[in-house]
Amino acid sequence: MLFTACSTKRYEQSDTKIVTIKSPKIKFSDIGYVRHTKSAIELELFIAGHVFQKIYIDGRICLSNACMSKRSFNAEYLNKNYPENILQNIILARAIYSGKNREKTDAGFVQKIQNKDVDITYRVTSQESFFKDRKNHILIKIRETH
Repeated sequence: MLFTACSTKRYEQSDTKIVTIKSPKIKFSDIGYVRHTKSAIELELFIAGHVFQKIYIDGRICLSNACMSKRSFNAEYLNKNYPENILQNIILARAIYSGKNREKTDAGFVQKIQNKDVDITYRVTSQESFFKDRKNHILIKIRETH
């Protein structure tokens, strides 16, 4: 049996970010490293200079040594109604919900998505990805360190 979802990868890009994640099951705000290729992302989170959590995303999402489907991750850590690729799109500052309600701004774009399950404001600039779901009390903010 071969497990490759959480194996070591050679990343094409690596950036230091200030990462804030607040959800009912995750509370984090400190430095993080975002590394990625076209098909995989690693988000390494630090607290006081020590690795707190590693999140790998490719076909699945792996937290340290436990892997699960993206849908299962969303249901357990974010919201079961989110699209499968929402976390990787936020990390990489890409549109969510297939670009629904996307409005271009001078600095990037903004999306506002409201329905019976979510009340999302998602804003992307060259300096920050900001995701807030007021209905589900979820905040994900990824900012440049400089």
